[in-house]
Amino acid sequence: MTDKTIQFSIKEDSDAEMRKILGEVYTALVEKGYNPISQLVGYLLSEDPTYITTHNNARSLIRKVDRDELMQALVKNFLDK
Repeated sequence: MTDKTIQFSIKEDSDAEMRKILGEVYTALVEKGYNPISQLVGYLLSEDPTYITTHNNARSLIRKVDRDELMQALVKNFLDK
């Protein structure tokens, strides 16, 4: 047993899950021959799931991610804040 307190961070887990899902969706889009950046931007701007392929369950996966949280994470990461 350890004497150290472990901090639990839901935010870090959420970011890791979003990163994992985004990577899987990106890969599925590439495998189907789409431009993944354009398709993801289209989805983020419109919230229209038809921008995302159903290949490898990508459309269902992307819908598990809160769009607002994803956009916040992307902007924060882009600005290194």
